[in-house]
Amino acid sequence: MKSQDTPFEGGPMDGRVLPVLLGMTGHPPKTYRIPVPDPAGGRPTVLVYRRVPRGHSKRLGLTQGWKYAYDPTGKGAGGGSPKWPWSKPDHTDE
Repeated sequence: MKSQDTPFEGGPMDGRVLPVLLGMTGHPPKTYRIPVPDPAGGRPTVLVYRRVPRGHSKRLGLTQGWKYAYDPTGKGAGGGSPKWPWSKPDHTDE
């Protein structure tokens, strides 16, 4: 499998560069979750990072690469399914 060194911004991983596996399209995943074990032996804390463009080219505005930005809410980029107008409202915020 192919991997790419991807920088992380914000949160505990700020400034680090990790090799991230690329998907079939050649892009890294939209969200990257890092489980951090609890020192007391409890449930691990999960750090969530979202994929954002690293930069854009001047002429065509194409994406130059990707980086991960820290998402303190921990919800990621979305629910994974399309939000159609006729769909039931999402009640996961309760």
